[in-house]
Amino acid sequence: MKWWRRKKKTAAAVEHVTPSPISTTTPAPRDESRHSWLSSLVGSVVEAWDEVRINRTRVLLSLIGIGVAVCALATVVGAGAVFGQAQTEQSERSGGRPATISVYPPSMESGQDRATTEEFVAHMTTVIERYQISHATPRFAGSVAVNLVNGRQYSAVQGVSAAYGVMHRVELSTGRWLTDADQQRLAPAVVVNDVFYEALGRPDVRTHPTLELEADASITAVVVGVLAPEPYPSGLSFTMLAEPFTAFVGAGDSQESNLNYELWVPEEQSAQLEQLIARDVTVDFGEGWRSELNRSDYRAWGGPDPLEPLQWVVGGIAGLILVLGALGLVNISLVTVKYRVREIGVRRAFGATASRVFFAVMMESVVATVAAGVIGVSVAIAIVQNPAVQNLIAPGVQDLPPFPLEAALLALGASAAVGVLAGLTPALVAVKVKVIDAIRY
Repeated sequence: MKWWRRKKKTAAAVEHVTPSPISTTTPAPRDESRHSWLSSLVGSVVEAWDEVRINRTRVLLSLIGIGVAVCALATVVGAGAVFGQAQTEQSERSGGRPATISVYPPSMESGQDRATTEEFVAHMTTVIERYQISHATPRFAGSVAVNLVNGRQYSAVQGVSAAYGVMHRVELSTGRWLTDADQQRLAPAVVVNDVFYEALGRPDVRTHPTLELEADASITAVVVGVLAPEPYPSGLSFTMLAEPFTAFVGAGDSQESNLNYELWVPEEQSAQLEQLIARDVTVDFGEGWRSELNRSDYRAWGGPDPLEPLQWVVGGIAGLILVLGALGLVNISLVTVKYRVREIGVRRAFGATASRVFFAVMMESVVATVAAGVIGVSVAIAIVQNPAVQNLIAPGVQDLPPFPLEAALLALGASAAVGVLAGLTPALVAVKVKVIDAIRY
């Protein structure tokens, strides 16, 4: 009787339980991609690097050739930047930095009248202040007699401002360049060329060697610096500040051959400033007066890069070495694919697509050549940035450029392109491998 009541009670409890509705809604699919392109790329690169390590003995010789070619290509471009900087600085020493405008004393259009030295200097002082030109210098030229150990000789002399050293990248072998403080000296400071220094017996500049000069007056000058030797020396020459020049040597007549002003202005504003300066001559001197002015820096006339033929020759040789290395890598890759027919067939049997196999085989060549390219670029940077090599390529360069980024990118791009070309044929062969071929091997 008890068991019947317990069963009945259990059945009643079951009747009072409300069954939960069965959900027929399908869960939303996840947004995460199981195989993103980034993971595929990383996996292919890792797989290719493992294959390169396994077959490193086979590909080593070809990669050495590619690495040497990449190193040569990057070295040529990097050394070209250093050599080009040396050529640029040499041009700036003679003609000034871009943009340097040379202004000559104004004259009447008939050519009969010419402005005096005082008028021209006052006019240019106004122009410099009006346009707030930070770097400007007069250039007085003349000749004086000098009493040396071997007798009395004549020397060329020019009077400039302290800014001339910056505008023309003056290179000194010893001592220092002229400064504005030298205007207060009773004995004017001078900077002599190497020929003059040799005639003096090459004394120590720190001992303040002196010169006995004879012009409008006899003066004693102090040597404070020596210019670097010139490839083609032209005789005795020295430089002093403009004010001591006019006071002791004499300004002379304002001829174009012995007086002009140089203005260093922004290159993008040089054409406009030339027009304004030419207009100011008419304003200050009157109608009919004109002034000769032009750009004297090397960019004014342009011209081809002197290093371009050498770059083409060495670049062609490096390209030939790259092609030879690529051919060797193609042969090795074809042999490697032949021995991997069973592996490729098994991968195709397990669902590897043709594009997956093609990309994997090609990435092996690309990874190998890029690794060789990285090593080649590293060696090229070490070569170009070596101080001994830089002094050999461009001695005396003031602003050594860093290794150009375009050289590294060009070399790495060339190595990657060689890898693509070298891996194309083996990858096409690998794609044609069928699953049934795996059974034969």
